[in-house]
Amino acid sequence: MRRPLQVILLVLSGLGLLQSALFTDMCLRYVKPGMRPLLIVSGFVLLVLGVAEAVAREGRTGPGGHGAAQEGHDSHHGHDHAAVPRVAWLLLLPALSLLFYAPPALGAYTASRQPAKVVAEQDSFAPLPRSSPLPITLTDFTTRVQQDRSLAIRARTVQMSGLVTPAASGGSWYLTRIIISCCAADAQSVKVRIYSNGMPPANTWVSVTGNWHPGGKLGTKTAPVALDAQTVKKIQRPANGYQDALPFPSA
Repeated sequence: MRRPLQVILLVLSGLGLLQSALFTDMCLRYVKPGMRPLLIVSGFVLLVLGVAEAVAREGRTGPGGHGAAQEGHDSHHGHDHAAVPRVAWLLLLPALSLLFYAPPALGAYTASRQPAKVVAEQDSFAPLPRSSPLPITLTDFTTRVQQDRSLAIRARTVQMSGLVTPAASGGSWYLTRIIISCCAADAQSVKVRIYSNGMPPANTWVSVTGNWHPGGKLGTKTAPVALDAQTVKKIQRPANGYQDALPFPSA
């Protein structure tokens, strides 16, 4: 194996990054939107480097070049300076996967193996809007249930959206949002336990309306972050599902 492998790796990696970040939204399965421009630039850089290496190699081995003579000289003495380790072929697999196989987005499998993300402490709360059902994020719901001493969430019908994650015990399941700060490697999950008549298939994106499920003392850590569901509707996964956003319209 010789230097053409380096050219192939550079070109395939560059094309793969451009495919996932420039021509599709695939990269949003693994990184936050702010990283997208960097991936596009990286893709162009790798592609240019690959083409430049190919052109330079052609100049070395073409008519009048010394590459072939030098290679023969090295081979005659039992070594080849242009050779690369055989294991380098394995690098072709991730490069090709960027082009032809897209690993799935993080989902219920990841969320079910993580503890719920710890929400920040909050001292004061603004009055809740009067709309009903009240659109709310999973993080805000968690904070209101366990920290808001005004008990404003107690009599409210709320609406949240996220993906379905099975619970360890039967009779309930989790509405989940997976949040990433930079990329999939630092993913954390925020969860609300849902009590309903049945559980949709795991990884289904749903919009849920309901009321806080009583237990413990509301406004303290003893209160369960849980909802008695009134309606559960299937919705489309957003282009970027790695944020704890307000509910979006159902399909």
